[in-house]
Amino acid sequence: MNAPVRKGRKYDQVLEGARSVFMREGFEGASVDQIARDAHVSKATLYSYFPDKQSLFLAVITHDCEMQARGAVSEDIVQKPVPEALYAIAHSFVSFFLTGFALQMFRLCVAESMRFPELGRAFYETGPQNAQNQIIAYLETPRARAELEIEDSYVAADQLLQMCRTDLLLKRLFGVVGDASEDEIDRISREAVATFLARYQRRP
Repeated sequence: MNAPVRKGRKYDQVLEGARSVFMREGFEGASVDQIARDAHVSKATLYSYFPDKQSLFLAVITHDCEMQARGAVSEDIVQKPVPEALYAIAHSFVSFFLTGFALQMFRLCVAESMRFPELGRAFYETGPQNAQNQIIAYLETPRARAELEIEDSYVAADQLLQMCRTDLLLKRLFGVVGDASEDEIDRISREAVATFLARYQRRP
């Protein structure tokens, strides 16, 4: 499972097929045959990239979580005024947390983490931990430090992320409510930023 993955022309194609099958069938129900069919590649091609189903699942998680975290704190966002940047960051994470992909990957990783601890660690490192690290990096930029009075960036980043999760995430996880509306996502993001600024914005 720790073998290095060779990337090539059909690597993204295999990932997309695997993502589709894992979302539809779950980890246990997914088969290499199904993934190869959805990816429109041979099993030999699939195995040339990934030695087993676990490493493929790990690659899907890592790829999507890293893409989300990088997009949430992009260079364009860093250049915005601090309240706008924080809103953009919060909105990006709230939106992602509530997607079908994020919710299903969370469920699958929790379900499989006892049998495959590496999957749980990888999800945490590339998901929650990476998101927190991206926010910490933003909070330590000169512009943010000039406007925010933060002693512990780790704690502050964690607080912002926790406010972005809210009770709505649990309701979505347990199927209590359906898809969140853009108005709900906007409200959660704005309230999270308002609370964050009330605690950390420098006073004249």
